[in-house]
Amino acid sequence: GHYISVDTSYEGEKAVLSSPELHSEEWSCIRLIYQIATSSGSSTDPTRLNLYLRQEGESFDRLLWSAKEPSDSWLIASLDLANSTKKYKIVLEGEMGKDKSASIAVFEIKITPGYCIECDFEENHLCGFVNRWNPNVNWFVGGGNIRNSQSVLPKDHTLNSELGHYMYVDSVYVKHFQEVAQLISPKTTAPMSGCLSFYYQLKQESSIVFTVYLRDMSGFYEEIWKTDSALSADWTLAEVDFNAPYPMEVIFEVAFNSAKGGYVALDDIAFSPVYCSNQTGISFNPAEASCNFEEDLCNFHQDHKDGPGWSRVKVKRNVYRAGDHTTGFGYYLLANTKFTSQPGYIGRLYGPTLPGNLQYCLRFYYALYGFFKMSGTLAVYIFEENHVVQEKIWSVLDSPKGVWTQAEISFKKPMPCKVVFVSWCKSFWDCGLVALDDISLSLGSCQAADLLPPNPGECTFEKDECMFTQKKPGRGSWHRRRGPTPTSYTGPRGDHTTGVGYYMYIEASDMVYGQRAYLTSRTLRGISGKLCLTFFYHMYGAGTGLLSVYLKKEGDEEIPLWRRTGEQSISWLRGLIEYESEKNHQIVFEAIRGVSIRSDTAIDDILFQAGPCLEVEEIQFSSGHPDSLNEIEY
Repeated sequence: GHYISVDTSYEGEKAVLSSPELHSEEWSCIRLIYQIATSSGSSTDPTRLNLYLRQEGESFDRLLWSAKEPSDSWLIASLDLANSTKKYKIVLEGEMGKDKSASIAVFEIKITPGYCIECDFEENHLCGFVNRWNPNVNWFVGGGNIRNSQSVLPKDHTLNSELGHYMYVDSVYVKHFQEVAQLISPKTTAPMSGCLSFYYQLKQESSIVFTVYLRDMSGFYEEIWKTDSALSADWTLAEVDFNAPYPMEVIFEVAFNSAKGGYVALDDIAFSPVYCSNQTGISFNPAEASCNFEEDLCNFHQDHKDGPGWSRVKVKRNVYRAGDHTTGFGYYLLANTKFTSQPGYIGRLYGPTLPGNLQYCLRFYYALYGFFKMSGTLAVYIFEENHVVQEKIWSVLDSPKGVWTQAEISFKKPMPCKVVFVSWCKSFWDCGLVALDDISLSLGSCQAADLLPPNPGECTFEKDECMFTQKKPGRGSWHRRRGPTPTSYTGPRGDHTTGVGYYMYIEASDMVYGQRAYLTSRTLRGISGKLCLTFFYHMYGAGTGLLSVYLKKEGDEEIPLWRRTGEQSISWLRGLIEYESEKNHQIVFEAIRGVSIRSDTAIDDILFQAGPCLEVEEIQFSSGHPDSLNEIEY
């Protein structure tokens, strides 16, 4: 057959292959058979194959999958495409690294209706199912009327004929007591829940154990099905409720005790998004356990026995006390406020009940003020419903004072449980303030979430400058930095993303009054309809100059969209801009140095989204100090 390939005669360039416009209202599966060949081991700049989804009405392509592992045989990747009404294109991108002899080849790309974990084993790629290799017992392909083959059954289930195929595992090769064969499905790449079904036959002379497991990315196994009947000489249907809110593999495992064990055959693995037992599965939305405290406490509550431990407060923009983390001028929670600071005082904040047996990732932001000893002043406990046991899963060790710092915790409990935030005043002399904001809960472990492809159109500056470039880096340029800026009384003390990550800023000490620095995005696709740009800016320092955002359409002049002049706050503040452009365009951030070296201006966490902004920023263009710059209100 034929394949399509790209080689390194174009070093450092990208080869792009785009599909026609596609449309599938049903769930479908993309299967890609590919190979990456390189001469040497891992280089710093590897050769990669990326697959993007380009949806109608989006300025950014969404990275669905990426591979850089070289192999000497064809590999298969299976990717689930959730049903959507939008038209889309699939874009393959070959990124040539430094290796002169590397090449990337694609043999087949196939988009079929259905789920990637479904398989009838009629095609030679077996839908991407693989064996966990064992020298003695393995799953084999049976059927297909192969003369003198070891096939154990006369007919498969799909075609009900000797020409069809199925998978089987036979005990004749068992060498040791307790051998195990595993057939592993492709990993799910989109959240799905419903009914997993398959047909099997089991013939046993001594005990065979046939089990189906789910395995998540941290290697945790969960048994979901096991054979109960001793014998099934005909194809038997098995159905099991299946819930994969985060990437999982399905593992079909057969354990033998002796060479006279018998065999197991498997065929027609299918999936339906409706639970088998017609029960409506407990669909838990993790957003119910998240809160930014802008409106109220959401689903969090306090125990009235404890008294009012946590107060919801708001700080007007000022240059002494930081505002909240969500926008810089919204609400957050504060414990141990002046009303409650008795020694030994404890404030508890309870989250809603979370269903058991799911892997969770909890993230939140905290800031501490006025403690001599930080450790233990804020802790997170898990409270299991049936036992009155509280398990401490996190407590603060040390953190920069007054900086919003992100914490993340992965946990999984068999029983339903609640998350409890506890702040503690040890003594009257050492009772500072504990601030809490932007609690978010997601399914899957935090490590697994970090491995997901990044959100298109988002830049946190943690790894690099993403889609942004500078015209000519020189004195008037933006720098990527972490921690405080070198000059006191200006610039941020930490970034907005995590408190200990990176942001972009101008170093006023290296620039002269009125000098400009530009940060320009790469060209973005024009679309019909509105776009929403959010970002965070930091303008603290008595000599702060200007920060402006421009829209530059192809072949046109720059149009100013947004501007701030002079010192604004000691906090990171959120900027919101709604704009539209049918032409391809760029976004430019321009900072102008102010009258003194106290004008380090910074930006972080830039996000482009399709569609109008959900909130509206009051002022697009403003200058000077607001009157109430230093009032603090509770």
